[in-house]
Amino acid sequence: MKPFMDENFLLRTDTAQQLYHNHAAKMPIIDYHCHLDPAMIAGDRRFDNLGQIWLEGDHYKWRAMRANGVDERFCTGKDTTDWEKFEKWAETVPYTMRNPLYHWTHLELRRAFGIHKILNPATAAEVFAACTEKLRTPEYSARGLMRMFNVAAVCTTDDPVDSLEHHQALQKEGFEIKTLPTWRPDKAMAVENPEAYRAYVEKLSEVSNIRIRKYADLIEALQNRHDYFALAGCKLSDHGIEEFYAEDYTQPELDAIFNRVYSGRELTRAEVVKFKSALLVEGAKMDHAKDWTQQFHYGVIRNNNTRLFKQLGADAGFDSIGDFTVAQHLSKFLNSLDADNRLARTILYNLNPRDNDLIAAMIGNFQDGSVAGKMQFGSAWWFLDQKVGMEAQMNSLSVLGLLSRFAGMLTDSRSFLSYPRHEYFRRILCNLIGNDVENGELPASEMPFIGQLVENVCYANARDFFRF
Repeated sequence: MKPFMDENFLLRTDTAQQLYHNHAAKMPIIDYHCHLDPAMIAGDRRFDNLGQIWLEGDHYKWRAMRANGVDERFCTGKDTTDWEKFEKWAETVPYTMRNPLYHWTHLELRRAFGIHKILNPATAAEVFAACTEKLRTPEYSARGLMRMFNVAAVCTTDDPVDSLEHHQALQKEGFEIKTLPTWRPDKAMAVENPEAYRAYVEKLSEVSNIRIRKYADLIEALQNRHDYFALAGCKLSDHGIEEFYAEDYTQPELDAIFNRVYSGRELTRAEVVKFKSALLVEGAKMDHAKDWTQQFHYGVIRNNNTRLFKQLGADAGFDSIGDFTVAQHLSKFLNSLDADNRLARTILYNLNPRDNDLIAAMIGNFQDGSVAGKMQFGSAWWFLDQKVGMEAQMNSLSVLGLLSRFAGMLTDSRSFLSYPRHEYFRRILCNLIGNDVENGELPASEMPFIGQLVENVCYANARDFFRF
């Protein structure tokens, strides 16, 4: 019986162990998609205790706690202390066995705090106290944790109306870890709620100093902010969409749709799709003009629980995997941009595992030799960000594309303790490749190249692809 989470955790062969320890483990981290708050980095936030840094905003943990019968007040409540929330999490942890939360929890305790105890109700107080003591030292500030995990760069997720003042302050200060914004214009497309959309457009008008009264004004204002993001070092866009939109539209239709939603009237489904189709194309053209990378996270059904959405708001743990029809609209969208030679570097992330082969095959249609790995199958995302999901994503990419050109892992996290997810991914990657070598499916004579391949997927591919 192997010990739990030893130095060869997830590494089942000698070759996998060599690849991880000699190649993957030493590589810096480029976290090119995350939800860290740039204000916390600029202010070098210090955390009061382990409950605060672990449970503040972590809807992964909240979902598990609710499933374990924990009352909502211990997840998102304002009348409970950080310790009370942590205590309920510690009670839940033993029940998360075989969920990635069990591995992530113990990896974070070991790598950040040097704690090898299993978290459960009996050890909760001791673990909480030991971690909290360390968190109150300068080495465990937001920046200290980034340094601890050898982070080279992070890209946050930012709305077009954001000031980017914290990114600018970090750059002016000369903070050694690249902290760059990512253009996330989801609210500019969110026309389903006319009242909220008008309020957003008015804010966009204010920050861009462009009077928005028609569709062309909206595009001009977005271009203005796109340029502003570029000056702040932005190199990526990101879109969180349910599905790909690729309906035909005319300029008069777009003008009429904008006028309708801006005046507070509900749109039809057909109008919503036309408007979103147009904005996706306009954004993609802006990205291509600046040689940015565009990212598309698609396939989520959000806010499924209406009662708790009204009570708690978005991003509280009530989203799930959708089953949208993808291939034809995705192909049409990419092809319309490629036809004019305006298809930017692109990363596609699916949430439904049934789409793995679809995406791995689709990106091959638009590789044009201009950039190695120009079209990327993004790392296993959200509900797929676990051992089975990562293996499935990499297997699809391997057999239908080039794993060797993969830009690798990201945290997609709001927590400064999430960096061990990169280690988790790297171990799984090395185990996959190590198994192939041990089974005679890859030549042992090519180990120098295979070792370099691992280092590239863990770090160098992302560095070169994004030009960091």
